[in-house]
Amino acid sequence: MPARSQRRGTQPSQRTRRRRHEEEEEEEEEEELPATQGDLMDLDETQGGRLEAELDRKANDLVRLALFMEQKRVPLKREDITKKVLGSSSRSFNHVLEKAQILLRRTFAMELVELQARNYREADGGADELQEARDAIGPRKKGTSPAAQGSKTYILRSTLHPKIIEYAALTDERILEEQTADEPELDDDELPRSYGSVLSWSTADQLGAVGVLHVVLALILANGRVITDMDLRAYLKRLRLPAGTGTVPTSALSTHRNMPIDTFLSQLVRQGYLDRVRLGDPKGGAGGGAGKRGRPPAATQGGGEDGAQAAYEWRWGNRAFSEVGEKAVAEFMAEFMVERSRGEAIEEEEEEGGEGVERKHQAMFKGIERAAGGKLADIR
Repeated sequence: MPARSQRRGTQPSQRTRRRRHEEEEEEEEEEELPATQGDLMDLDETQGGRLEAELDRKANDLVRLALFMEQKRVPLKREDITKKVLGSSSRSFNHVLEKAQILLRRTFAMELVELQARNYREADGGADELQEARDAIGPRKKGTSPAAQGSKTYILRSTLHPKIIEYAALTDERILEEQTADEPELDDDELPRSYGSVLSWSTADQLGAVGVLHVVLALILANGRVITDMDLRAYLKRLRLPAGTGTVPTSALSTHRNMPIDTFLSQLVRQGYLDRVRLGDPKGGAGGGAGKRGRPPAATQGGGEDGAQAAYEWRWGNRAFSEVGEKAVAEFMAEFMVERSRGEAIEEEEEEGGEGVERKHQAMFKGIERAAGGKLADIR
């Protein structure tokens, strides 16, 4: 009997323990469910952070690649970006490019600009008549969408406002005094090395090459946006840059301090500043003159027969349109011509004041625009 009473006394306690055990298991299950969801959220955040870090790394690689290519003045191709930066993640091009643009603008005041396709540029021509004809026809087809206009090649271009560059190049008396005090005395026949400006072109070592480039662009623009090889070399000969013997000074980073004019022109073609095309080629662009690009025969390079020289013509390259612009070259030409004529009519300018100089400048600019054959385009 006592044993039975003991067994009866233990039954409630066993039921209580069993009930407590079941409640504890339910509580553990309830606690495990939110913990699993939290783990999944942490996993998603970790993967998202890794993806963002990977995009940042690729953007940094793209910035380095763009700066390296710009140092050589070679356009950056999209296929090179895919091969050297993106790898198998080619679909992330837009995201990587956007992040790289932010880094370039914020750190270097530069941006990647896609060059316009050569065939579209020649068809467009920059003329108002062509644009009016397109407007009359209606909206452009899918084949001529903005994406189709791009050449899938990129260059770096400054984002600084032209006024900032203009003011940075002005002479400041305080800066000039400090620079003059630090420099040794110059001989009478030596040019000053400092001009007291924040941005001083006198310290650059590629001024000769840049000057020749802009002169060639100006000659092409003033000759109706195209010039034959014979005419270009005749102009260069007058500038003491004859074919075969004329040389252009290069930068200190170059292997040779001077470059033959023919090699320099070929380099401008590779860099995209100039286009050299064959006359009469059936594959030519608008106007029937543009055609096969490439290295001309030795007779053309070395100043051979006139017929061989006239077989090629020169035009602006897509890099010149995106980096220099027709309006900027025309402004340079107008300022140069007006400045040269100022010595011939100093008394007249003193009587008319600055308005006379401005009128001459505007008249010269319009004359260049007429010589070019149409409205001048800004950088694009």
